[in-house]
Amino acid sequence: MGYQYDEMKGDLFTDEGQRYFLKIRDEVSRLLKTSGAFLMGNVINGDDWLTMSCVDRMVELGEIAEIPQLEPMFGQDRVFVSKTKLD
Repeated sequence: MGYQYDEMKGDLFTDEGQRYFLKIRDEVSRLLKTSGAFLMGNVINGDDWLTMSCVDRMVELGEIAEIPQLEPMFGQDRVFVSKTKLD
């Protein structure tokens, strides 16, 4: 079974999940301030799927946006920017 955001999303709403989400959100903010964009692989530092869920949640909330790619890619190679960069 591969990564499925809909199946992982519920884990973000536990106390532990929220703490992890905030940690990842802080790292995403740091990366965006430093370079303006980041690869998913730059924030993965533990639970790969939970980290991916955190980033996908930030997309869902409209905080960041994923840059669409022409070719399928590994999850860690997905590219994200600040939502304000696209507005």
